Amino acid sequence: MTTSNGDPLTPPRIRLKALKWSPHLPPVEIEDATPAQREAMKVTPSAKKVSPYVRTLAHDPESYVARTTLFNAIMYAEGGLPRADRELGALGASLVNGCEYCANVHARQHHKLSGSSSLIAALWTAQPETLPERDQAILALAESLTQTPPTATPAHIDRLKASGMEPFEVVDLIHSIAIFGWANRLMHPLGHSDT
Repeated sequence: MTTSNGDPLTPPRIRLKALKWSPHLPPVEIEDATPAQREAMKVTPSAKKVSPYVRTLAHDPESYVARTTLFNAIMYAEGGLPRADRELGALGASLVNGCEYCANVHARQHHKLSGSSSLIAALWTAQPETLPERDQAILALAESLTQTPPTATPAHIDRLKASGMEPFEVVDLIHSIAIFGWANRLMHPLGHSDT
């Protein structure tokens, strides 16, 4: 894989150990939140906790709710592309965008959903060619769509179909890659990850 500048990724810094994300500006404190911010924070990614990221985005509650509703519809919809493949697409986009925190989150989610750490081992050792063909095809599409300008071609789609992916699953994959092309660019300048 390469960065959006075409430089090789050496080595991808993903691991199973969780990273901490810290915002550059103070997040909204729940006890000080406006009614609109409190209402917005009821909508969270995957209906989980109100994280510092959620509280940071809640400074603009209307935009936050629109973003999170779309995010949840793409990443957590019932049916369609398996969740592990959506996480792999998000991981590929995050690697190209250099968002270490997001890459870590999606690598851990992929591990949890697939029950395998072979993906992390392959990327850590810069040996993506050892992955199954379907995983390689997903990463290739993620890389090509995340490049600036994108370099995806019909050959990327043909490769996914040849590896057994149905057309509706390809659409789900494109959505998950695209939402992270955007999410990385939103999260990265708003804070930093700590080990």
